[in-house]
Amino acid sequence: MNTSHRTILVTGATGYLGSRLVADLLQRGTSVRATLRSLEAEPALRAAVRRAGADDADLEVAVASLTEDAGWDAAVSGVAGVHHVASPMTHATEDADLVVTPARDGALRVLRAARDAGVKRVVLTSSFAAVGYSAKPLNAQGVREFDEGDWTDPGTAGLPAYPRSKAVAERAAWDFVEREGAALELVVLNPTWIAGPSLTADPRSSLQAFLAILGGQMALAPRQRFGVVDVRDVATAHLAAMDAPDAAGRRYLLLADGPTTSWLGVASVLREHLGELASKAPVEEVPGDDLPPLVIHNERAKAELGFAPRPAETTLIDTVDDLRARGLIGA
Repeated sequence: MNTSHRTILVTGATGYLGSRLVADLLQRGTSVRATLRSLEAEPALRAAVRRAGADDADLEVAVASLTEDAGWDAAVSGVAGVHHVASPMTHATEDADLVVTPARDGALRVLRAARDAGVKRVVLTSSFAAVGYSAKPLNAQGVREFDEGDWTDPGTAGLPAYPRSKAVAERAAWDFVEREGAALELVVLNPTWIAGPSLTADPRSSLQAFLAILGGQMALAPRQRFGVVDVRDVATAHLAAMDAPDAAGRRYLLLADGPTTSWLGVASVLREHLGELASKAPVEEVPGDDLPPLVIHNERAKAELGFAPRPAETTLIDTVDDLRARGLIGA
């Protein structure tokens, strides 16, 4: 789908990924309509996209919330496609009404409005949390291995509200398109842990983890293995997913090439790069058994979307360099 000189809707436009995606679309010459929960956020959004060097003249805003029907019909009217990035991001609550319900219902509101407006395609940001947060047997090499055929079971005992919300919302989106979507196409992106330079004025989402590592709040590194992907590469994948004719009906895991990492691995990269500024970063993991190696496949995204991710170490270094340049960590 050639979206140049047409209007594309981006939900969650003031966020870490959303603002980057808006800037990239504008730099491609695409007009953007961005949904905000309040017009009070518009100046910050325009400042964010200008920080990326984008001209915000072709940016318009619309007010709509994941938790309300009002505003969505107007938001999707006349757009060529929708990037649905918005989702509750709080990890501080296990209340389903605050995380799972708005994620699911918000996705359905967007899809329903897009279908009714005759929009051709919606690209939805899901997460690896919807893929690999349930137990899976080790393969013959003793490795936990995941691809796009895997799903997190929302009923998994002890599953936190955030990964449960991602699994529930993505399942609901696929079910809606299959049963009620008519001609609407859906593409889903499942990024791993997103890092990279931010366009927003305040450090959000994963950037808080960098500040915790460097500030000493993570005295011992949690035992967790995960993939890393650059926010800039996820935004680029969004653009490709909207345009690739054969992407409809597909989900794509997004992460950097090479081995997955851990919190101790992240801390080690920061120590090597920042020296004394990373003196409070953890040097040990919490007591416990070593985790099995983790492999997450990105071959589908590379083959079908032309996904060419930055190395994870580059992303981590660029992230802290950006935080330092903005005065959020020491000079």
